Amino acid sequence: MIKPFRPAHSRRNTQRRPARRPWRNIVNGPKTFDISRLPHENLKVVPLGGLEEVGRNMMFFEYGDDILIIDMGLQFPEEGMPGIDYIIPNISYLKEHKDRIRGVIITHAHLDHIGAIPYLIQELGNPTIFTMPLTRGIILKRQEDFKHLPPLDIEIINIDEKIRFGDAFEAEFFHVNHNVFDTVGVAVHTPVGTIVHTADFKFDNNPVGDKPADYAKMARFSSEGVLLLMSDSTGAEKPGHSISEKTIQENLEDIFQHSPSRIIAATFGSLIARIQQLITLAEKFDRKVSIDGYSMKANVAIAQELGYIKARKGTFVDIDKISDYPIERQLICCTGAQGESNAVLMRIAQKEHRHIQLAKGDTVVFSSSVVPGNERTVQSLKDIIYRQGAKVFHYQMMDIHSGGHAQAEDLKMMINLMRPKFFLPIHGNYFLLKLHSDLAESVGIPPENIVIPGNGNTVELLPDKISILKNTVPASYVMVDGLGVGDVGEVVLRDRQMLSQDGIFVIITILDSKTGKIVGSPDIISRGFIYLRENQEMLKQVRHKIRETIENTATAEQTLDIDYIKNNIRDKIGQFLFSKTERRPMVLPVVIKV
Repeated sequence: MIKPFRPAHSRRNTQRRPARRPWRNIVNGPKTFDISRLPHENLKVVPLGGLEEVGRNMMFFEYGDDILIIDMGLQFPEEGMPGIDYIIPNISYLKEHKDRIRGVIITHAHLDHIGAIPYLIQELGNPTIFTMPLTRGIILKRQEDFKHLPPLDIEIINIDEKIRFGDAFEAEFFHVNHNVFDTVGVAVHTPVGTIVHTADFKFDNNPVGDKPADYAKMARFSSEGVLLLMSDSTGAEKPGHSISEKTIQENLEDIFQHSPSRIIAATFGSLIARIQQLITLAEKFDRKVSIDGYSMKANVAIAQELGYIKARKGTFVDIDKISDYPIERQLICCTGAQGESNAVLMRIAQKEHRHIQLAKGDTVVFSSSVVPGNERTVQSLKDIIYRQGAKVFHYQMMDIHSGGHAQAEDLKMMINLMRPKFFLPIHGNYFLLKLHSDLAESVGIPPENIVIPGNGNTVELLPDKISILKNTVPASYVMVDGLGVGDVGEVVLRDRQMLSQDGIFVIITILDSKTGKIVGSPDIISRGFIYLRENQEMLKQVRHKIRETIENTATAEQTLDIDYIKNNIRDKIGQFLFSKTERRPMVLPVVIKV
């Protein structure tokens, strides 16, 4: 029997890889559980994010005294969330039971799977994180921005070994293709059966710089029996199969072959495979490569160190030295394909970059799809680039980007490979989960064996039954705003929305504490509502209304009840301003007694 996982609080925290621990190695052989040591309970699967949106991916499994977490991601703010940096999962339930957390598995290095780690891991008692080498490197690099936090405890996964988490869970891993290297699916063996979590995945039989998904191991899981398959739904609405990276490489090569001037290629900073393709083509066509953009430079440095990025000596040139080479020998790989205001490509297009200026004849390659919500900014960026005489290539013109998510036929192939008894679609908005469940039904999964829970729902699993329980755990948005985590709630957000829509109207009034009369004339400050200099007549009416309101209030018993006076001013002036403008600014009365 393998020694059980030690409680999180008893483990040493270090960013160096700890010495191999005896409980970590599990000898090859059939999975075993000491049923006598385990309670006769049902397995619980609880998503805390990722099942009602694309992002914020995090879920946990619970059986007896053991909890196992998979992923810890963030979500970018939606429209109507002014000032919010990120949205992260609500871990209220896990904080109450952090002594039962046996570990955290991270499937890959995208922010929607790792981004919440700095905000949550200490709250959970700093449990050990298990992940692949590239993912570990990117997590630790990001952690450098949080120097006030204790070091993380990260173990590197050996994809050919199993790891025991407490008494109830035993995990093994299988390679899948995605648009970041070192992505793994997870098979969690439990007392009630095996659960397979695909992670974000696609099938690519001709990947560049990677190997195809591990079909043999998936087939083994299937032959041993998969009780529940949880599969990535992000690409469920797209028919057919994903485009192979080999096709992308061939199309990029065509661009290199016919570009007489400089090439500027923008993509995601984490898309290491695409960056390697660009480097390989640059070497083939005798171009020097400059990497620009904080996240891209950091990720490339980590990938080089781990051997995922390979380049000949002299291929890379610092961005401030690239102009030393003829313009037709330059390749700039940079961030900014989403039209971000401060990213490298936008600074180049706006002529604000210190070392690169667009020239007529340049080729700009957008080697990424447009994230929903960024369409207008990306189109505006393309307009700016075209006006300067450069030529633009993007994924809608030719296949120069392949998403990292399986499309409909690949999703059906995963279900057929695993042949699960039960099915639970993950990673996507509800309509994507529903489309994916329809695909599962089309390949033979009975509808009664498919569940679509929401965030916070508890899915109960037995060898012969799956159901969604009525009780839920907290899964509401936790918003990160600067250094504040969770201190911006619905009320604050609603105030920000109101300020952004109709502005603010501040009234400063001085009252005589003896008579309750106004001293002087009220001062008025307006921001985002009206321009004061051009609305003097309205301001005159507002001041008269303030005086009238206070005089009427002064006849009541609450003459000098400041809160009562402020509420009256807020209500009366708010109604008056709406009657004049049909807008509702936030009215903030300030009443001072002298």
